[in-house]
Amino acid sequence: MENLCFLNSVSLFVIMVVIVLLPHLSSAYSRPEKFYINCGSDSNVSYGQTFVGDKNASGNGNSVSFTENGTEVFENKASTAPDIYRTVRIFRQPSSYKFQLDSVGLHFVRLHFSAVSSMKELLAASFNVSATSGLNHLLKSFSLQKITVTPRVEEFLLMMDSTKFEIQFVPDRSSLALVNAIEVFSADNDLKKLPESDRNLHTIYRLNVGGELIAPDYDTLGRTWLPDDDFLFRKESAKNISSSQKPNYDLVVTKYTAPHFVYQTAKKMVEFYPIAKTKVNVTWTFKVKSNYRHFLRFHFCDILNNSETSDFNLYINGNWREDVKPSGYGPMTPFFIDVVNASDGSGFFNVSMGTKETNTFDAFLNGLEVMEVLGKSGSDSSENSSSHRFHIIAGCVTAAASALTLVLSLLFMVFLRRRRSKKTNPEVEVTVLSPLPLYNGGGSTNKRPLYSENNSPLGNLQLGLMIPFTDITRATNNFDDQWLIGKGGFGNVYKAILPDGTKVAIKRGKVESGQGIFEFHTEIQVLSRISHRHLVSLTGYCEENSEMILVYELMENGTLREHLFGSNLPSLSWEQRLEICIGAARGLHYLHNGLDEAIVHRDVKSTNILLDENNVAKVADFGISKIAVRTQDPITISTNIKGTFGYLDPDYVLTRMLTEKSDVYAFGVVLLEVLCARPALNNRLPDEEVNLAVWAMSCKSQGIIDKIVDPKLIGQIEPISLIKFMEIAEKCLKDRGDERPNMAAVIWNLEYVLRLQTIHEGSALTISSYGSLVMVSDSSERTLETRVLLPSHS
Repeated sequence: MENLCFLNSVSLFVIMVVIVLLPHLSSAYSRPEKFYINCGSDSNVSYGQTFVGDKNASGNGNSVSFTENGTEVFENKASTAPDIYRTVRIFRQPSSYKFQLDSVGLHFVRLHFSAVSSMKELLAASFNVSATSGLNHLLKSFSLQKITVTPRVEEFLLMMDSTKFEIQFVPDRSSLALVNAIEVFSADNDLKKLPESDRNLHTIYRLNVGGELIAPDYDTLGRTWLPDDDFLFRKESAKNISSSQKPNYDLVVTKYTAPHFVYQTAKKMVEFYPIAKTKVNVTWTFKVKSNYRHFLRFHFCDILNNSETSDFNLYINGNWREDVKPSGYGPMTPFFIDVVNASDGSGFFNVSMGTKETNTFDAFLNGLEVMEVLGKSGSDSSENSSSHRFHIIAGCVTAAASALTLVLSLLFMVFLRRRRSKKTNPEVEVTVLSPLPLYNGGGSTNKRPLYSENNSPLGNLQLGLMIPFTDITRATNNFDDQWLIGKGGFGNVYKAILPDGTKVAIKRGKVESGQGIFEFHTEIQVLSRISHRHLVSLTGYCEENSEMILVYELMENGTLREHLFGSNLPSLSWEQRLEICIGAARGLHYLHNGLDEAIVHRDVKSTNILLDENNVAKVADFGISKIAVRTQDPITISTNIKGTFGYLDPDYVLTRMLTEKSDVYAFGVVLLEVLCARPALNNRLPDEEVNLAVWAMSCKSQGIIDKIVDPKLIGQIEPISLIKFMEIAEKCLKDRGDERPNMAAVIWNLEYVLRLQTIHEGSALTISSYGSLVMVSDSSERTLETRVLLPSHS
């Protein structure tokens, strides 16, 4: 009897566990029939679902209400638009719609806006929209202005904490607000591996990759899926593939995840890029808000029916992501991968796919959704990747602990599950991208995408800098090697004269350059914003036929590095070197402080400081720069590590937090290059001398500065000038960023060094007569007393 009671208890316990752990065995979710509101009307209309006129939905105990006083209604009976866009409710004072929901949890919220062309006042409408659930501000505020492209649909996924939900419309002063239709309905919460604070999302893009436009009528949840061609960087890098077979929906991916149309088409990597006859990654580029975190969902379905499809990789903004493994699911079985990643401040988001092996070309993508993470307050959340990783790991640990406590009672379930194909239970992951480099190669509306100019995200910026490819080839004599003046990781540099007589340097990106697209767009973004005497200016660019060409003002005297070592160019005097350092510092100071948005160069080095015909220094090469909204001092950006060894800020490497002080560190290394005329790293030297910064600081602490000075400067440098110069370099090279000076202080001190040099020129003291150099300074940044101790003479 006791054994029987025990078995009954175990059976009851197992049944309860099955109920708790496997609720998805019978998919209970189906698209709800409410709420769909036809605003400004007392009529019900059909648009995929039945949209109820707001006059009928409000009052009399209904679940939707709004204050009709102070609102207006306009109807355009002559319009040929869908019925929900023929009527509009107008607000001239703050108003709201209130909903009594059936349940809490994740909900779709869609707002439809269409300005009726016969009313100019609507076309100029300017207003804010916000949303609350109980006391929780899910959507803090977003603005709409001049709705000239219509209809406009703003879609959100919001986690409701209360059944009371309210959407507020607040017109700007002397303007009005409007709305044509509202959708609020519960969503299938398949975002369970995201922290709850990340489940408030704003849809930015939704793409049917390799296919045509999918209108709301053909989507299971009334979504719009845009074709991807206008976002594809190189059209020749991929080809469309399709299948007439229906996908095998399973326990995780259902028809509500995406309609079957999405999984029946895809973009597949071509074997060789036809222009360069080489293998390149397939890349899509999107315009996004700077420094927002984004949730991306990648949809996959192997429609080639190839059971041996090779694994491949996904990349975002040049970062590595773990493998995509189609073979783990099988042909025609859809799956998706979720990723959370922060934009890099450039205003663009780049998504790429590429295969791991040189002889495989199986990379493909069926669909992509890009959403802004709104966070708890409805505004941009600035949590860094470590925080996300903590949430994910914590969730996994908790799940593992729970599984261990149930393992004995669930042994028989293991047997049952093993009978099911592994393909019917794919693992869906949320991954925060790790900071490994890219090694192998490179919104829910039916309006047209922003980009139209040769698939470029730059076309909508209207920079006026496009130069025809024919002009480029003519100016370089079809890229004749005789015009070649330099080579780099991005591509070759040619000297040229444009048709208007302007002398320029033309940098042509390599087609096979894996990260070239990111550097190309970032460079244009940065250079189009800046104008300064000590920053290289952008004359134009060209991206016809998938070319990546940048056209700069010509810097006749090459790079600073070439004048210091590694070439036969004339050596620079000490005063010339100081003038160049001061100019470069002024350029960096402008980047850090001279604009509304701070720019961190991230690759300061002697090869990126160019000299014009008068040896005026100009900072160049902004391909990996970071643009940051100026919300604090110092500017801090959580990012993946990029830069050049020997110049990398140790604080940045340790914390992955990039600040303007990272440029200061690199500039400190440049100062030592200027003094010593040797590279930042030289592996052919003894171990203690390989790293210039380490070696120079060691020599300074030992009082043997003369050992590191460029022999060509012997007899030129005034000792008092050298002492102060070394002090500046040492401060720039502090391990901690907050201990380094800003560029304004560096400029002042370098100018002081130059004054010390010119004032004391002609004195008897020279480098060759050095003994020990002793520096005494007070607490002030700009006050220095120097004593020179001469060597004793026997």
